[in-house]
Amino acid sequence: MTTSISNASARPSPADADIALEHVGGAAPPAPPPSAAPPATTPAPPRTLWSRFILLTICLAVILSTIAFGTVHAWSLAVFQAGAGAVLVLWAIDAGRTGYLRVSKNFLQLPLLAVIALGLVQLLPLGAEAGAIEGLTRSAGSYSYDPYATRFVIVQFAALTVYFAAALAFVDTPARLRLVVRTLVIFGFVLALFGLMQWFTSPQAIFWVRENKYAQPFGPYVNRHHFAAMMEMLLALPLGLLFAGAVERDRIPLYGFASLVLSFALVMTNSRGGVLSLVAEILFLMTVALGSARVRGDAEADRRTRATAAIKRAALGFGIIAVIFTSVLFFGGEESLSRLVGTVNAQDPTTGRTHFWSRTVEIIEDHPVLGTGLGSFPVVYPRYDTRGGQERLEQAHNDYLQTLSDAGIVGGVIGLLFIVALFRVGFRRAASRDKFRRGVALGALAGCFGVLVHSFFDFTLHTTANALAFLMLAAVATVNGRVEDESVKRQTHGRRRRRRRTRQHHHQPHHRVSSGGGDAPERALGRGGAAGETPGGAAETPNGE
Repeated sequence: MTTSISNASARPSPADADIALEHVGGAAPPAPPPSAAPPATTPAPPRTLWSRFILLTICLAVILSTIAFGTVHAWSLAVFQAGAGAVLVLWAIDAGRTGYLRVSKNFLQLPLLAVIALGLVQLLPLGAEAGAIEGLTRSAGSYSYDPYATRFVIVQFAALTVYFAAALAFVDTPARLRLVVRTLVIFGFVLALFGLMQWFTSPQAIFWVRENKYAQPFGPYVNRHHFAAMMEMLLALPLGLLFAGAVERDRIPLYGFASLVLSFALVMTNSRGGVLSLVAEILFLMTVALGSARVRGDAEADRRTRATAAIKRAALGFGIIAVIFTSVLFFGGEESLSRLVGTVNAQDPTTGRTHFWSRTVEIIEDHPVLGTGLGSFPVVYPRYDTRGGQERLEQAHNDYLQTLSDAGIVGGVIGLLFIVALFRVGFRRAASRDKFRRGVALGALAGCFGVLVHSFFDFTLHTTANALAFLMLAAVATVNGRVEDESVKRQTHGRRRRRRRTRQHHHQPHHRVSSGGGDAPERALGRGGAAGETPGGAAETPNGE
């Protein structure tokens, strides 16, 4: 079996060496004789019809899981998991037809696999008597207090991992990246319009048919806060493209209008966590966009041009924030504004999040290492609830506390590794000179940042549709340089080579330069910055890069 790297040069950069192509067509290809020179490039595998079906399935999964009430019911979860199985089948067919199995080397897949492994460990009889809760016994042969829920969470994480890994492996060209991003933006715009129409005509009935007695619905979601979280993530993509200057001048009004509609739909959910997360998202975009422009130090733009761009980005950000609060006052009145800045006040004291969180902390203190079991919170929490709430609490209304409650410190470390790796890799992608790639990375990271802020106040990522959208944003934010425009990649590599050669020249000892031709090396490096450079700006190499 042989391993090669797709779309990589003979000396690939770390950004390009992301897809491992495992040869599966029987015997490995014969190795070249020692005297033969290695090929300059590794040819990319053909993109088959099956790979296109995989992309179609991923996009349909995002759309249909949202329409199906966020995919929180048994029938929709079964369809969602069947879709992941279909992706695996298509993946295997693609590997059989091309002779190569495409597997991404993206580190973000490992934390997801680690969560699955942790769930399997919790199903083992590891110290079942230790840390037992009074009045609640563990099932025989299982550490988890709710083995059925733990198995269910494992299956869900496996399905999400399949979609995520497939997106990383098959979003491998600029055209495919644009297809996925535009699909998400268009879907977000249509979803926002639908949510607004339903809100103004029949706010209590989903699809104008199904009424919900236990929560305030919005759009196809049973819980309006989860619709707000979806708007946060989908809104971030057009905003990122606008902040990065990646939108053509004639399309700026179109993207701006879509962003305003998405923002307006989010505000009308009357979700305090959603509005706060949106403001944090915009501030994140402003800060990162200005910082990345300063770090890049674009040679084609002088200081005045960069200052003008910075002013435009700041004006865009503050303008959106102003529109948000204006919309709240105009359509919701003072009551909506008072809710956004007010505190929880309800007849049942257990509806206050402070009480939920304090009891969840007690669970964490009693089960610090491995937690109580993935998905076991609804079973464990009633034993700690000292006030006897009128309704059964299914979630802690804080994804971070619930992660520590269900998975312990081990699960918390896994989640922290995922977040750190996401932003570390994403910031590197946001430094790209390909404007569209940079805008997508900025927007996707902003969407992830917004929903992570929202997770302090709600359980938005426990909804399957939101979790899948979050992973799709993580995928498009961290997918490697294969999705960049080839001309931009050549210019970037040329600049890197020129900088390396310039540094090497400056570090050469002066006594090595002969007196007779002392200026020759400087002349070779002085014009264009690199010896052998072509007028187009890219240095010539034996590999033809």
